[in-house]
Amino acid sequence: MPEKLPSNAVVVQSALRELGAGGEIVVLPEKAPTAATAAAQLGCEVGAIANSLIFDADGAPLLVLTSGAHRVDVELIARTVGAAKVRRATPEFVRAATGQPIGGVAPVGHPAPVRTVVDNWLGKHEVVWAAGGHPLTVFPTTFDELVRITGGTAADVE
Repeated sequence: MPEKLPSNAVVVQSALRELGAGGEIVVLPEKAPTAATAAAQLGCEVGAIANSLIFDADGAPLLVLTSGAHRVDVELIARTVGAAKVRRATPEFVRAATGQPIGGVAPVGHPAPVRTVVDNWLGKHEVVWAAGGHPLTVFPTTFDELVRITGGTAADVE
C-alpha cells in the first residue's frame, strides 16, 4: 500500500479491514472517469469494473454497484427495491450520503450504511475492481465479497 493514501481512501481501507475484506487500495496513475479508462489502467475487462452509482430512491440514497459493461435501468431498479421513483443523485446528495466524491465512491466507508444493489453480472469475473473512496483509488474484490461487505442484494440491473 502506498505510504500516503488520500484521506477518503484511508477510511475505505479501514472499513475493508474491519469487514474482513482481502483487497488493498491501489492508487491509479491517472483518474479513471469511465469504466473503460479504469479497465485500461488495470489491464482487465470493462465488465470487471464495479461502477458505484448513487441514486435517489424516494429521497433515500441507493448504491448500485454495476458492471462497467452495463447501464442501470432505473425502472427495473425501482421495482427491485420497491421504490416509487429512482433517479440519479446530485453530486451534493452523493457527497452527503457517502462522504466521497462522484468518480471515487466506494462500496463501503460511508458515514452510515447505504442500501446497496450488486449487479449479478459482476459474478462472471473472478476479480472485480471497485472504487476506493477517491477518483484515483480502487481495490480488488469479488462479487461474493461485495455482496457480503455491503449487505447488498444481488440483482439484475439492466
